[in-house]
Amino acid sequence: MTDTLENITAALIDAARKAGADAADAIALTGSAVTIDVRAGALEQAERSEGTDMGLRVLVGRRQACVSASDTRDETIGVLAERAVAMAREAPEDPYAGLAEPGQLGTGCEAGALELADPGEEPSPEVLQEEALAAEAAALGVTGVSQVQSATSAWSRRAVHMAGSNGFSGGYERTDAAIHCSAIAGTGTGMQRDADGDSRIFRSDLRGAADIGRVAGERAASLLGAKRPKTGAYPVLFDERIAASLIGHLLGAADGSAVARGQSWLRGRLGEQVLPAGLSVIEDPHRPRVTGSRPFDAEGLPTRKRALVDDGTLTGWILDLSTGRKLGMESTGNAKRGTSAPPSPGPWNIALTQGDKSREDLLREMGTGLLVTSMIGATINPNTGDYSRGASGFWVENGEITYPVQECTIAGNLPEMLLNMVPANDARPWLCRVVPSLLVEGLTLAGE
Repeated sequence: MTDTLENITAALIDAARKAGADAADAIALTGSAVTIDVRAGALEQAERSEGTDMGLRVLVGRRQACVSASDTRDETIGVLAERAVAMAREAPEDPYAGLAEPGQLGTGCEAGALELADPGEEPSPEVLQEEALAAEAAALGVTGVSQVQSATSAWSRRAVHMAGSNGFSGGYERTDAAIHCSAIAGTGTGMQRDADGDSRIFRSDLRGAADIGRVAGERAASLLGAKRPKTGAYPVLFDERIAASLIGHLLGAADGSAVARGQSWLRGRLGEQVLPAGLSVIEDPHRPRVTGSRPFDAEGLPTRKRALVDDGTLTGWILDLSTGRKLGMESTGNAKRGTSAPPSPGPWNIALTQGDKSREDLLREMGTGLLVTSMIGATINPNTGDYSRGASGFWVENGEITYPVQECTIAGNLPEMLLNMVPANDARPWLCRVVPSLLVEGLTLAGE
């Protein structure tokens, strides 16, 4: 049996060559994960998973196909490669498909410098259960909380290795630890729900379980008595918890796939102002202990730090090799992939320039308006940026929170919203998307 991930990817590529592929790349992953859920002071569910998965992409000319499996025996690898080549020969030609040239390959930094894997031992299920119970108990201790919907503690470790017939070979390990709690306050039709959680690469960096449970309970209790806000045009302050969604929409419009399809409101706007002057969006895949860090992308290209938006001006797209070729540009080292599909572009760690004012300062500046702490659904026109989302949070009068609100809709135009936003200084620096609370003027609220 082929045992190590490096051996698995090498065997896949060798089998692809023997089956008649002109080029091939492969990915292999192995890992284990354990998740503990508690409810009403007792264990509700315990899950553990272990396994190895592998994926192979073959190219016959400009035709490509992808296959995947979890059986890593040598005979399976041979059959998998033959099927992939047969599929590729029947696939339509893609003039932009292909591996990286050898001169493009490399790593942006040493994998060890990114500290992507906690060297500590795997926590026992008993320890995870104690954490989940502590979170639940803390939430139930908050006045107004009637029950805890879920309290979870989880841990996982996995390793990945990628290789290609172009000579690339590289891999790294990843760990993840998380605690989450969702609390319900009130009873009957007046019940409200909110949550809190933390996810880190190193378990030692996690916030305490009791703190997470307490915050979840306080958030849920603070929503009791929520009602619909006034209808009209008002400023909206997007809380730090959900402000990253606005920048996420910007990243989606800068995705090379959307740009190449002509389905992006940013198309044709390279070099134009898309954020207020002084604000930048920095992509940095080399931040230690951050989930979006990578030494290389899924096509073996080195990752690097860059500004997607520099001083308000859009400077580039998010590209893999294929979308770069479609647009007549070089890849930006942003390829991502799983085992069953070819690479596609996606962002790494992102940080928006923070402001010099606190969230409370922005609340005072907005006067009367809406503080949004939760959003549901999304209707966004990819070509125009017209924006509409359901929201809940708190109504603000004279710079002070007055009552909780629910069942309202926020509408506006993303290009205009982004050009007029004002950032606070409250972003959490350990997240992969470091975005502070954002104040946007003149949005339309549909309430009562």
